[in-house]
Amino acid sequence: MLRLIAAFKLVKAALLIVVGISALKLIHTDIGSWLTEWVVRFGLDPGGRYVGRFLLKAAELTPNRLKEVGVGSLVYSALFLTEGIGLWLLKRWAEWLTVIITASLVPVEIYEIFRHLTLVRILLLLINVGVVAYLVHRIQSDRSTA
Repeated sequence: MLRLIAAFKLVKAALLIVVGISALKLIHTDIGSWLTEWVVRFGLDPGGRYVGRFLLKAAELTPNRLKEVGVGSLVYSALFLTEGIGLWLLKRWAEWLTVIITASLVPVEIYEIFRHLTLVRILLLLINVGVVAYLVHRIQSDRSTA
């Protein structure tokens, strides 16, 4: 189970690295045009309700905001890499680190669910609460047998 959690953390780290590098590469790019080109390549309608709204929001991104997103994503990816590698190596400190970081984000996830309810947000919250519960149980079990 610990390695499954580690893999989940490592996948999240990889995705955040892609987001971070992409955001930093797009700083001096016309994002609206670039995204519209990709939307058309994937056969989506740029004038569609959701795609159009997404394109408008993306076009409003400033270079400073892209830099913030890029650097923030890379910082979070470093945390997830640390958690994932530590858990993969079955390190006790990684279990504690994962409990602390994951549990600290649960209130934010709950706030986001109340702000805008989506199935993905609910699933992520449930996964993260399950991870925290499992690791706390594991830490307590190991402590009582020691």
